[in-house]
Amino acid sequence: MDFNLNEEQQMIYEYGQNLAKDFDRAYWVNCAETRTFPTEMYKKVADDGFIGIMVPEEYGGAGLGMFEMALFQEGLSNMGIPLLSLVVGATMSLSPIGDHGTEEQKQKYLPAGCAGDIRFCFAITEPDAGTNTMRATTMIKEDGNGRYKLNGRKTFITDAEGSDYMLVVTRNVSHTEVAKKTDGFTIVILDSKAPGIEMQPIDVSISIPEMQYQLFFDDVDIGPENILGEVGKGFEILFESLNPERIILAAVATGMGRYAMERAVEYANDRVVFDRPIGAYQALQHPLAKGKTEIELASLMTRKAAWLFDRKQACGAESNMAKLAASTAATNAVDASLQCFGGNGFTKEYGIFDIYPFVRLLKTAPLNNEMVLNYISEHVMGLPRSY
Repeated sequence: MDFNLNEEQQMIYEYGQNLAKDFDRAYWVNCAETRTFPTEMYKKVADDGFIGIMVPEEYGGAGLGMFEMALFQEGLSNMGIPLLSLVVGATMSLSPIGDHGTEEQKQKYLPAGCAGDIRFCFAITEPDAGTNTMRATTMIKEDGNGRYKLNGRKTFITDAEGSDYMLVVTRNVSHTEVAKKTDGFTIVILDSKAPGIEMQPIDVSISIPEMQYQLFFDDVDIGPENILGEVGKGFEILFESLNPERIILAAVATGMGRYAMERAVEYANDRVVFDRPIGAYQALQHPLAKGKTEIELASLMTRKAAWLFDRKQACGAESNMAKLAASTAATNAVDASLQCFGGNGFTKEYGIFDIYPFVRLLKTAPLNNEMVLNYISEHVMGLPRSY
């Protein structure tokens, strides 16, 4: 693995600095507090060619990989402007369509997605199954006319109402009737405004631009044109989506932690108490130095996971470790930064405390760190299964 970025990769990593000239942290915060999707920023990112980083060039994308997408997301977050819609859309939806879609599906969705004309969300979590996706109960059943009916429900679906299409994780065979728990999964591409879909917003305490929704499916019509890949073989596609989700959110976490610390260092150099800058005191230096170290270590593991993914090598261990390390490091970094600001850290003017709920969320979502530790214990270290 080469630790030096080539010219194109460096440009991708630094793009956030250019974007922030027009759409800075204050713009993102305003969108978050008003629950308004950052449409203008999203369109700018699309016009500059970054939504389709992982989409083949013949369908309007850049034809690059997970490594470049992680650099892009980390670079945005370095400026305090994370875009979760690009996690569920560009990474978890457009990329699988590019890998597994029919020619008709690729032509229909990819160029428009790369141009920012349509958005995708990814519907996997269910209120009863939670982290145990194997027990998903959202089902498609044949109607006898070569088509299917979709019934079930999903929860905590990011940007569902604002999206034009969604990838829905369904079962065509109940988990109680399969030989292997990974059998019987089917991924469906669905128009978000299709008849039979009801959405209800979830009022979360964390301010982010992308709203969360509960989805209800009632006899939604599904045809062969809606199936991504093959009926009953969707788990392979799903599995390919989970590691990218961990990698990209790890990149977001490292960037947000780095943003908070850079703000703290600037403040600590300027703020004078007891006749010297507060940054001269080891009580503030050491937590920030530790936070910096943890962030950079997490960033390295994130890049390693992305590098392995692009080479189609096993990366489950690295992806999970990156998510664990980055979410923990970001939370610690923001906490150290908050302590550095003292009372000012809790004011709207400085905006440091506002970062904390976001990075803390990443210890719980999209997969809680306890389950990540379970994976590492069992699948990496060879310890007995604990649940």
